[in-house]
Amino acid sequence: MEQLPRITGEQVVLRPITDADTDHIVVWRNTPSVMQNFIFRQKFTPEMHRNWLATKVATGQVIQYIIEEKVTGRPVGSVYYRDVDNGNHSAEYGIFIGEPDARGKGFGTETARLFTEFGFRQLGLHRISLRLLAENLPARRSYEKAGFVLEGTFRDMVLLDGRYRDVVFMARLAQNPEKPARGEE
Repeated sequence: MEQLPRITGEQVVLRPITDADTDHIVVWRNTPSVMQNFIFRQKFTPEMHRNWLATKVATGQVIQYIIEEKVTGRPVGSVYYRDVDNGNHSAEYGIFIGEPDARGKGFGTETARLFTEFGFRQLGLHRISLRLLAENLPARRSYEKAGFVLEGTFRDMVLLDGRYRDVVFMARLAQNPEKPARGEE
């Protein structure tokens, strides 16, 4: 796989994840304020993360980056594409801001814009989808600002903490797909 680029924005720098980021990822994923927004809620371990790096990131099924605060260079979160489907030019988007003091500053929205443009331009994706718990309104607003559109709500899709939760599906499509749309051929 070719070397993935660093991506620089106004507030954040995105860089490919490495094994050296394991400690940050484990702490962030086990933080209650992060975990509450994940459907997967088991305790996250270094072994789980290293397995993810070896079986998903190293094989190209996942493309994962670390979000750094541009001014300080401090890692504050992670963004990734999972289930990368080269045949259909699609992937599922995921993000979390792990450092509590880095939330609400626009880092997530800027990251979503930068990373989706990277997905379309460099990775050749046509469709980028995501799913989130319906009650996570700050994330939904951030995704909408980054160009994601609501596709549907799956009612009572997951059972978390003893109650059923709705899951919202959103997606963003490439602005200028290389293939003509149906009817334009």
